[in-house]
Amino acid sequence: MIKNIFDHQISTEIIHRIEQLQPTTQPKWGTMRVDQMLAHCNVTYRFTYESEQFKKPSAFKKFLLKTFVKKYVVNEEPYRKNGRTAPEFIMTDSKDFEKEKALLINFILKTQQLGSTYFEGLENFSFGKMISKEWNNLFYKHLDHHLTQFGV
Repeated sequence: MIKNIFDHQISTEIIHRIEQLQPTTQPKWGTMRVDQMLAHCNVTYRFTYESEQFKKPSAFKKFLLKTFVKKYVVNEEPYRKNGRTAPEFIMTDSKDFEKEKALLINFILKTQQLGSTYFEGLENFSFGKMISKEWNNLFYKHLDHHLTQFGV
């Protein structure tokens, strides 16, 4: 069962794991550096809180995402190592480690403070309306996957 990111204790636990990361932390698998991983994790939150800054997916692309990708992203099954990711999530250049880390922590705090009720029926940038459990799974599962990737 996926932990509840809206719960203060769980969001604090995730933040503690993030705070253990250092600019030199190496991944257990994959090719992303830790600065890129933090920026990669921030994309989910930026799509949620800053969606007006991004080009919306076409109706066809959104249909494909809702039909084929959503169930994988919001279910309770852990992600596989070295899985595929959307182009918007691929980080190839260097990022400011401290900036990305602080941004991610702030996004997690904002999400926890807004709470599950805020997310109930909220429109997701890529997947349409989702229930709070789907939002939780999207947020927690992605963070847990990448923090585990970096050994924290």
